[in-house]
Amino acid sequence: MIKLFYEISNFHIKNESLFIEEIGILLNNEGMLVGNINYIFCNDDVLLNMNIKYLKNNSYTDVLAFNYSINKWISGDIFISINRVLYNSKRWNQFFMVELKRVMIHAVLHFLGYNDKNKPDKKIMKKKEEFYLNLFQF
Repeated sequence: MIKLFYEISNFHIKNESLFIEEIGILLNNEGMLVGNINYIFCNDDVLLNMNIKYLKNNSYTDVLAFNYSINKWISGDIFISINRVLYNSKRWNQFFMVELKRVMIHAVLHFLGYNDKNKPDKKIMKKKEEFYLNLFQF
């Protein structure tokens, strides 16, 4: 089951069911099953504190993902800073909802074993992100 939670009052996805369906399609396309995936939308301060606490990294980030997957059942908690997604969408001249969807896809790709720590892996992950963004056009 995929659930969306809002820790900030000034943001809400209007078509939640579409986003949930798309993540389900992604997982099915990758040969995986939907376990329990929670998207928690919050602000920069929450993610900064979590980044410091859990990763010992004192910097802002758009997403932190905690993977609890077992075999083909993909599960985890995905925390997304709406402030950072908005900032990045402006920085890269991208629509906010496209950037949000990219981050949502990115986190799930990590759960599937895709990585972005080196150039070759980053290139593969970027291609996967673009594939699913194009598949899930507005």
